[in-house]
Amino acid sequence: MGKRIKDALILFAITLVAGIGLGAAYAVTKEPIAQAEYNKTQAAYMEVFEDADHFEQLEDFDSAEATEAAIDELEEQGLSDSTITPEDCTVDDCQVAYDASGEEVGYVITVTSSAGYGGDITLSVGIQDDDTVNGYSITTINETAGLGMNAKEEGFSSQFDDKQVDFFTVTKSGSTSDEQIDAISGATITSKAVTSAVDVAIAYDETLDEGGEE
Repeated sequence: MGKRIKDALILFAITLVAGIGLGAAYAVTKEPIAQAEYNKTQAAYMEVFEDADHFEQLEDFDSAEATEAAIDELEEQGLSDSTITPEDCTVDDCQVAYDASGEEVGYVITVTSSAGYGGDITLSVGIQDDDTVNGYSITTINETAGLGMNAKEEGFSSQFDDKQVDFFTVTKSGSTSDEQIDAISGATITSKAVTSAVDVAIAYDETLDEGGEE
């Protein structure tokens, strides 16, 4: 009986020491991890809004309310019946972009699409106050190398740059207007997922213009 108690106490001591060690490691790494994540998002914001001096989260932003508002806006335009729908997207965040003088110049809207071929795709979209889309920056993607991962490449992403449209649609036969986006060869699912996410960002921006979230 004494040996069992001794063994139990030894096991308890080992577990306690290990727990303290893990806790200390977490405390040491928590701040650097948070800083790395912050730097990553700030880099994404600057990539899609180079003219901005700094960003501040939209006051009283609520992800669920923002997503619902964007979906309602797109449904009014009849965009809820495609293979990959806006309902597959969530508006995660909205940052107000300010220039060096403190004037608001637009928004950076972060959206996650759950309809990627390899899972979630998260991207930030810069939209100026005149509704011009600056472009997008992907922060999370797990698509197939050489196919869906090309959504990060300029050949595909640049199609969204400097466009002023109500929404984008994907085509596999060659775009003939600003609204049409040429699909990535062999990665139509990824192309539609990214395009839907950008459309949701545009729709949410429209609700902000209408004063729906301010």
